[in-house]
Amino acid sequence: MKWIRFTLDTHTDAMDMLSYMLDEIGVEGIEIEDHVPLSEEDKKKMFVDILPDPEENDGTAKVHFYIEPENCDPEKVMLQVQNIFQEIKEFCEIGKGTISLSETEDKDWINNWKTFFKPFRAADNIVIKPTWETYEKENEDDILIEIDPGIAFGTGSHETTRLCIQALNEYIKPGDSVLDVGCGSGILSIAALKLGASHATAIDIDETAVRTAAENMAVNHLRPEQYTLYDGDLITNSYLKVRAGTGHDIVVANILADVIIPLTGVIRPHLKKGGLYITSGIIDTKEDEVRQALIDQGFEIIRVDQMKEWRCFIAR
Repeated sequence: MKWIRFTLDTHTDAMDMLSYMLDEIGVEGIEIEDHVPLSEEDKKKMFVDILPDPEENDGTAKVHFYIEPENCDPEKVMLQVQNIFQEIKEFCEIGKGTISLSETEDKDWINNWKTFFKPFRAADNIVIKPTWETYEKENEDDILIEIDPGIAFGTGSHETTRLCIQALNEYIKPGDSVLDVGCGSGILSIAALKLGASHATAIDIDETAVRTAAENMAVNHLRPEQYTLYDGDLITNSYLKVRAGTGHDIVVANILADVIIPLTGVIRPHLKKGGLYITSGIIDTKEDEVRQALIDQGFEIIRVDQMKEWRCFIAR
């Protein structure tokens, strides 16, 4: 589908008022480009360990929105936007206050990425398959996991996820209880249950991820009594710390080093004596920091696995 793309050159001071006024004229969603530094809360939600160098915040911003051609009179929309600029410039800085338009390519931007997500082997006996693909088992004993990540993090193809799956494959025993912190699409919890765990408790700070994880549990024919899902921050949320439970045989956390380090300081009560703490999402430049955090909290590091520049610690 082709869309008409409207681009407003403006100032960050105008963002709130522009968003409100554009909504009033029927614009259902906007895309913002600016140089405002990320907050600490935003950084926690970024699934990367090395953020790009920030550009100097000069106050400039671009606002994009898209309208289907058959539902749009471009001249009318441009006039409405110019009227909005005139109305709000008395109350805030609007920068250039200009609008331009272009036509996007005829592509399905939301679903195009799916063409690159194909079935793959995450461990010797574990195959990950997108829900929209067909797959014939190569080996009778293969464990098949079906995933639709939606907009949550976790197709299973990333090195950090594969490292965790391989560790779970090696260490899970029938009947184990697993706590999955930062569950994303739920792939590690699903893997744990299919490998024989009796129950998985999965937590993510993103409500969307938790909903996606629930959908993927159902797709994989797992029963509701086999898992519990929560949204929230286990590090800071006292209520969640209680709900997450104690005495887990394995805690797995595939997040980021900068989250794993403080998590390591609060995770011990959730593990049974001798339980395993499997952590990944750790870029090689952060390996020493994570190692020291584990040692400081009294963990014995069993081994460190690696795949390309990523590390996975297995400790108890």
